[in-house]
Amino acid sequence: MEPVEITEDGVLLRPWRDADADAVHKACQDPDIQRWTTVPRPYLPEHALGFVTEMSRTAWAEGTGAPFAVCDPATGELLGSCGLISIDRAGTGEIGYWTAPWARGRGVLVRATRAVARWSFDTLGLRRLIWQAEVGNHASRLVALRAGFRIDGRLRLADPALPSGADGWIGSLLPGEVPAPGSTGPAGPGTLAARRAAVFGRPQPILFATAGAGELRLRPMEEQDLDAVVQTCRDPDTIRWTTVPDPYERADAQGYQVYSQEAWARGDAACFTIGDPDDRYAGSLDLRLSPADALLADVGFMAAPAARGRGYLPAALVALCAWGFSTLGLARIEWKANVGNNASRRVAEKAGFTFEGTARDGVQHRGERVDVWVAALLAGDL
Repeated sequence: MEPVEITEDGVLLRPWRDADADAVHKACQDPDIQRWTTVPRPYLPEHALGFVTEMSRTAWAEGTGAPFAVCDPATGELLGSCGLISIDRAGTGEIGYWTAPWARGRGVLVRATRAVARWSFDTLGLRRLIWQAEVGNHASRLVALRAGFRIDGRLRLADPALPSGADGWIGSLLPGEVPAPGSTGPAGPGTLAARRAAVFGRPQPILFATAGAGELRLRPMEEQDLDAVVQTCRDPDTIRWTTVPDPYERADAQGYQVYSQEAWARGDAACFTIGDPDDRYAGSLDLRLSPADALLADVGFMAAPAARGRGYLPAALVALCAWGFSTLGLARIEWKANVGNNASRRVAEKAGFTFEGTARDGVQHRGERVDVWVAALLAGDL
């Protein structure tokens, strides 16, 4: 396959040259490139030279790939890497890319990915492109969405060669689905999927709420919270009304902390610790996105025994729901609790949830089906 050049929508894609080695070496010192790609660590000058010469030329010559340098067409400056990292005989290509640190925030890779996709379909005659990234790589996911890819699902242990051995996301793009040059595309900045990729691609935020005369902080769980979480989850009321392990050990609290971090990385949930006015652990509050309905989420919460009756949970719940509606674009947030859990029901009602009824045998609870109360808060209710 003969190397080609593509100029489209303000970017130049061309074959790699020997002179690119220094810029590639510089770019691949970036922690994000080393975190999310399979470049060697440490990345040495000889790695860069081998990539722009032997590896890229072999891919073109054998027709197994089409690696492009992404450049500024006016200055020639290297902006990133984008191309087909594999092409199979069945007509499927896999796209891969990275952005140089000095070129981020300009939409370079979105435009480059669209250009490569259009060329792959129109010139090479491919019938499908696929995109893969490690779960948590929301920056790559956002590029794929804005380039028109549909994120189809998750692959378990997608690439054992990755340092984390993590699961991967996978997406696909078909002919006719590539957005036109200059357009926002079907998954542009305003759409829900791209919006959430941008949210979960950043560190988890700190939210604030007011209870009485004090300010509460909703923040990620920290090491200093572990003992208080253990104490809370050993409380008889917590054991009675929730599904926390019984007995509850410190390892369980550590496991919940890991789950919270991974849920944020996946974009599945936002798990917050409630810090009292002195930032001591006062409870936990989880907002879990529905896998079946993109506009639906449910909440779960518990309060530390010493923090009960102070209005902390209703105030924190209002703050979390407001964030879910405004930032994640939710339309409905549901609350469920076992029938008889009057304390949880009071929290939900004080936060504005409307009681909707009882779901018979609604959930599995410690080995049996039990009835649950159901209430909901809509975006317009706040």
